[in-house]
Amino acid sequence: MRIGGLQKVTLIDYPGKVACTVFLSGCNFRCPFCYSPELVLPEEIEKHPAIKEKDFFDFLLGKKGLLDGCVICGGEPTINGEELVDFCKKIKEMGFLIKLDTNGSNPDVLNKVISFIDYIAMDIKAPLNGKYINFSGVDCLDKIKKSIEIIKKSGIDYEFRTTITSHSIDDILQIANYIAPAKKYFLQRFVGEKENISGESYITKEEDLKVIEENIKNLFEVFKIR
Repeated sequence: MRIGGLQKVTLIDYPGKVACTVFLSGCNFRCPFCYSPELVLPEEIEKHPAIKEKDFFDFLLGKKGLLDGCVICGGEPTINGEELVDFCKKIKEMGFLIKLDTNGSNPDVLNKVISFIDYIAMDIKAPLNGKYINFSGVDCLDKIKKSIEIIKKSGIDYEFRTTITSHSIDDILQIANYIAPAKKYFLQRFVGEKENISGESYITKEEDLKVIEENIKNLFEVFKIR
């Protein structure tokens, strides 16, 4: 398992907690709007130095009592299988909370690791139909659906989120109606100044966001556009 980066403190990535964020290299998706090619594309991953696991855990050891938890993201953490499970177990044994960010493409791994997770955020890339492969680059729709159900039944705190790129209003309404009812659903504006794999820029009209909000805000305990 390759650690591609470490943010030593964050006040926004883990809701209500002071945490660090560890970035795991490698991803099984090829989303055209991805803005972390250094964590996704093999040729880009090789250009960036990795952080040794020992160095990461030495860092955590020094932060006991100062940080509440650790955010594990990527890339896609669950491609690491049992290594991710062992990684999370060790973090929990040190007394830290764990938030996991995932694309939901590995429900079997998710099932194994979820007992060590305190908060999970799953990206929903597109409507749960044939369009999904266009936004993810991978044919994995059944696995995505399975992960959604695992998370909703897990009993832990969670959120679903969608970054709006070339989606239509109807695309977002379809996503919302599929995952509802659920605890939290967040729509994220695409951050246009970030470099992404496709080189495209996406602008969402504010009037479209208002239409979406009025149609789906009551489907969730918490709904926000950010």
